[in-house]
Amino acid sequence: MTETASESPAALRREDPDDVVARLEEDIIFGRFAPAARLTEDALMSRYGTSRHFVRQALVEAERRGIVRREKNIGATVRFYSAEEVRQIYEVREMLTRQAALMIPLPAPQGLIDELTELQRHYCAKAEMQDLRGIHEANDAFHVALFSACGNPYLVRSLQDYMNLTLPMRAKNLADREGLALSRRQHELMIELLKGRDSWALAQLCVDHMQFSKSDYLKRIAGDEPRVSVCSNR
Repeated sequence: MTETASESPAALRREDPDDVVARLEEDIIFGRFAPAARLTEDALMSRYGTSRHFVRQALVEAERRGIVRREKNIGATVRFYSAEEVRQIYEVREMLTRQAALMIPLPAPQGLIDELTELQRHYCAKAEMQDLRGIHEANDAFHVALFSACGNPYLVRSLQDYMNLTLPMRAKNLADREGLALSRRQHELMIELLKGRDSWALAQLCVDHMQFSKSDYLKRIAGDEPRVSVCSNR
């Protein structure tokens, strides 16, 4: 089975490996390459208009970020998480999220409300522009600002680690019209709850907020075993 990209490749500067890394990351996290898809160097060279050296650098960096797996005699593939791994990862992320939300003092300071309102405005603007990377970055900025209000930087750092770990599972959700609309509504409700005193309602909403992307990923990998596909140059 061949995975067909939904967007045509953009011409890249051969001397800038960061561009190759960024495009490869986007293709993976936004679902253009399916979980377990094989990433061949020749196909990636053609897609990104770059050298084998820079493609190899990009694969090494993608492996470091946890979105690519490289194995001897197999090569590079898009990182695949089993249904059980997804559930276990989200169990931890949900516990961290609930605890951080419960630790946010309510009513929240006006400064936090103003900051999140501006971040939400920026998020919605990126959504209107259909800027996928911008949407992803604005979404993460919103959540980091929200959870930083818990006052425990170590907890926030752990949450960020799990946000990064679940990136291949959740980012595609931001390219989905229904998922994006739900995300925007829930962000707005979070801001409203911060003005009140119901910490448990805020914590539950924050946990509910991640369920759409979790369910979507589980549906995408239904069948349990990864199906090997090859990334296309098209």
